Amino acid sequence: MQKPSYYILVVCLFIAVQSCRKTDCANSDANYEPTPYNLIVPSSLPPIDVPADNPLTEEGVELGRMLFYEPLLSADASQSCSSCHSQVDGFTDSSRYSTGIDGIQGDRNAMVVFNLAWSPTLFWDGRAVNLEQQALEPINNPIEMHDNWENVAEKLNAHSDYPTLFKEAFNTDRIDSTLVIKALAQFERTLISGNSKWDKFYRGEVVLSEQELRGWDLFNIDGPFVGADCFHCHTAPHFTDFEFHNNGLDDELSATDLGLFNVTQNEYDKAKFKTPTLRNIEVSGPYMHDGRFETLEEVIEHYNTGGSNSPTLDPLMFHSGTGLFLSEVDKQALLAFLRTLTDQEFLNNPKFSNPFQ
Repeated sequence: MQKPSYYILVVCLFIAVQSCRKTDCANSDANYEPTPYNLIVPSSLPPIDVPADNPLTEEGVELGRMLFYEPLLSADASQSCSSCHSQVDGFTDSSRYSTGIDGIQGDRNAMVVFNLAWSPTLFWDGRAVNLEQQALEPINNPIEMHDNWENVAEKLNAHSDYPTLFKEAFNTDRIDSTLVIKALAQFERTLISGNSKWDKFYRGEVVLSEQELRGWDLFNIDGPFVGADCFHCHTAPHFTDFEFHNNGLDDELSATDLGLFNVTQNEYDKAKFKTPTLRNIEVSGPYMHDGRFETLEEVIEHYNTGGSNSPTLDPLMFHSGTGLFLSEVDKQALLAFLRTLTDQEFLNNPKFSNPFQ
């Protein structure tokens, strides 16, 4: 009577041991298959191309979001990407010049980091050609986060959560700079603003006020005397042409920063800077590459008065020296239109917010 019970006990123990071993094996050698990310692009914007070597996944995008807000990426763990690219400010810095971890200020206003999936170059001078390349620089930059990638990787590898998160996103047992920038780039590709009042107007969902429509007309008409002539460089639907222009800021302040010339060394590129998007421009001041203008009124007045002349002044600035001759009524109408480009849904989207708060 005891023999069968003994054998049953042995069999049960054997099964339990094997079961535990299989579980341990599965946990240590699991091959994770990330979930494809369903990126929804508003119909007012064209489709985007995602690099084949860095497809969007649920796990990768969420990891990138965490890293975007992770202060461990800086040498003293005091700053993250979001320190200079705040969501409420249109993912830029409300200060004229951002300040790094050592209290050193940069010399350019931080560019916005949304709708960059369509941009062939990044930074004011175009020195990066994709989001992966762009993400590499701030970590090593002595003015910004002032760390090095080897040290950052070690901090993340020693973290209680990140090794598992990288395993789930990239099926890797070792975190390195390549995977960090891939995750950051994935998150930034999802930062799409395309639901402003103008987008809804474009899609036939709302109507613009009489003043806003007047501003939209001025935006799209060549000046002077008849229009503001903004559309050549700030082309809808992106409200940028992704190109580089000298827009009449040439003076002692801008002469110390030659923009695109620093990258190309081409004399014709001196004082040329990337056209910023006007989307969310209402909240993303101060304005211009050096943040010289605090308000949109000042920006409009710059173009209305014609700006400064220089050898590389863009031909589209044909009103330089004379101005646009916009009336106060027209300037207010143009300002009203620019405010229709504010996308409150994007600026308050919890998918883009700090996951640690």
